[in-house]
Amino acid sequence: MLNKHLKPRFLYNFFNSFRLLFSEVIFPPFVTLWRHRSMLYQTTINEIKTRHAGSMLGLLWLFIYPLLFLGTYAIVYLYIFKVRFPTLGSNEYVALIFCGLIPFLGFSEALSYGVSSVVASANLIKNTLFPIELVPVKAVLVGQATQVVGMGLLLVALTIIGKLSIFSPLFLFIWICQLLFSMGLIWILSSLNVYIRDIQNIVAVLTLILMMLSPIAYTEAMVPAAMRPLLAMNPLYYIIISYQSVLMLHQLPSTRILIPLVSMSLFAFIGGFWFFSRMKKIFSDYV
Repeated sequence: MLNKHLKPRFLYNFFNSFRLLFSEVIFPPFVTLWRHRSMLYQTTINEIKTRHAGSMLGLLWLFIYPLLFLGTYAIVYLYIFKVRFPTLGSNEYVALIFCGLIPFLGFSEALSYGVSSVVASANLIKNTLFPIELVPVKAVLVGQATQVVGMGLLLVALTIIGKLSIFSPLFLFIWICQLLFSMGLIWILSSLNVYIRDIQNIVAVLTLILMMLSPIAYTEAMVPAAMRPLLAMNPLYYIIISYQSVLMLHQLPSTRILIPLVSMSLFAFIGGFWFFSRMKKIFSDYV
């Protein structure tokens, strides 16, 4: 008789916990972005224009910046290291580099703008019109300006060399995963930076290390077997390999790449928002 009474109670507690998990942890970050989507769009566009307003070339830097990086990578790996692929010509190899370089630039700029975004926006901490949760998100979106332009240039280049395929549009899904991961990570790092200002300096160094450890101009097969576990510890590895797969190799990313990519993106996005929401309650004591 006791079990008959306990079973309904157990099921009620289980489903109630499940409902609370969705309503208080999983849904809030998505709802917040959707509710303020128009405000985010306008403030992001204004921020991009403001950042380039004082320079002579203005928004042209969005084109020059990725092209300078690409040119440097191409010269170093093609003519100094003399890297060659049996199945890729020089133009195709440059496009392969671009497939990895563009998302890296988008990610690194998101980090650069995002880590100190809360400290730089201390006046918004108690602002109800523009919630402080949106400040790191706006920084990530501003950092995507270079990636938007770079992706446009890359798609034109792929069209010219005949590398577009039915898999190419899937880069949009990978981009969404990258955005979710970046936002979650920046929510965490920007809130920690309020209390530990060294975070922004540490991130600058880590970004350089990530650039060397990310398969931008080399493939996994070129890495010694003993060092490949290091690649698996780098979140950019899953992002870059996925872009290269759908844009250059004309194939879906393998499950060992795709499953970690989706999992880490959702976990970072949901967990980052949850972490930020709890840390923001004492921001005003430190900024």
